Amino acid sequence: MNQLLFDRATGSLDPQSFARVQTASLIHATQLSMKIRFDGSEKETTVSSQNSSVHSETQIDEGKAKIWAHQLGVNALTIEKFNGKILISGGADSSIKLWDLEQIPHNTKATLPLRPYAAVPRTVSSHQYGITHLSFYPFDSGAFLSSSYDHHLKLYSTETLQLSADFDLEHIVYHHALSPKADHLLVACATEYPAVRLTDLRTGARTHSLAGHRGAVLNVCWHPTIGHILASAGVDGTVRVWDVRKSSGSLGVLNLEDPTGIVGCDGLGQGARQPNSGKAHDGPVNGLKWTDDGKYVVSAGHDERIRVWDAATGANTLASFGPMIKNRHPSHLPLLLSATNLTAAREELFFYPNEKELLVFELHEGKLLKRLRVPGPVANTVRSSTGARNARHRFTSLARRNQVDGIYSGHTDGQIRAWIPRTKDDETEDVNEEEERSGRVNDEEGPRRKRQPLNDVFRDLTRQRITFG
Repeated sequence: MNQLLFDRATGSLDPQSFARVQTASLIHATQLSMKIRFDGSEKETTVSSQNSSVHSETQIDEGKAKIWAHQLGVNALTIEKFNGKILISGGADSSIKLWDLEQIPHNTKATLPLRPYAAVPRTVSSHQYGITHLSFYPFDSGAFLSSSYDHHLKLYSTETLQLSADFDLEHIVYHHALSPKADHLLVACATEYPAVRLTDLRTGARTHSLAGHRGAVLNVCWHPTIGHILASAGVDGTVRVWDVRKSSGSLGVLNLEDPTGIVGCDGLGQGARQPNSGKAHDGPVNGLKWTDDGKYVVSAGHDERIRVWDAATGANTLASFGPMIKNRHPSHLPLLLSATNLTAAREELFFYPNEKELLVFELHEGKLLKRLRVPGPVANTVRSSTGARNARHRFTSLARRNQVDGIYSGHTDGQIRAWIPRTKDDETEDVNEEEERSGRVNDEEGPRRKRQPLNDVFRDLTRQRITFG
């Protein structure tokens, strides 16, 4: 660190490179924070040893992990991107809760129970089944979208939690997405229906569908810089690219057997002929993500493979991530990529939720850099009004708070966990704080310990008989 500061002060390191080195070191230092706990103020149902009647009581022993964000499991997370203050979580019980992340201090030695400051109560107008996906309105954190197994897509006000719009898509909605760059307000929805459903927030109507998948669509993702380009993934193993302005829509599919791509294709439907057949994975594809510069697409499927695609040509880059990849659930699989300007060229980091651990890879080489695991047993017993269940801490959702302020994950055991960068400077500061606290506790013992040698000398002298000749 001192060398970096010296290089920056002398001008041998430009500001962009300095920021890149610092940011990369923080990302590499990400680890689980055991001090941050999300307490949804829900009670566990227990059976009394003296009375067989069932009653509820609040568990206050945090060491036994008896607090939850959502007792029946966390299905979705999202964090507003402007200042990273608000986190919204959606549960398997259809509840939606809002958390203020600014309540988390930067340095704390005690366990911090964070509680939601607002929630969407279960009413006739709210979701009736589990939440599948949450997202903030991309241009203003004053609104957010939620989708559910109850076939509905809903728009809420973040401040008042009032329902602003409700769309019945008549099929389970697995995932939805709004373009971060477009001037339109089309919401792309991945549903049971074998086509991408587009809904216009301005008019409140479903505009049209993008047909081509042979089965349910599990994931949709807009191009990060071009507002009319959309990618979708489905149970048929295909990843399709669309231009929503065209009547036919389809620009082609990604083919796992094509390592060269189409020469002359610019990824925007111009140039050479697009491929219309082929699969991206030998099984359902439930993970899909563009890099923030739009140059690459990352996909993950039930064949337990991760593939990186050149967006300009559609070529499979043949990046290999090893045999440890696990992916067996049909729900949307969250993928996180580091910003391209925060690392050296082609050294972007890729965060993959591998069932019960978070794997950190180099995106283009597929090299495993870190395995972030949840300590303790892989399952906990949860007792609720619906009975006892053995809940595993499988990852269901990921959300990043800015680029270096940590990652938050939702799990099937009802927990929201925080993965925070911890550098050597932070650890040194914690040790110093612990020593200061120990010093304050032992203030009375310290001086007493220092006076003890003098007391011993005085006692020995006074015990000796002194004679004068």
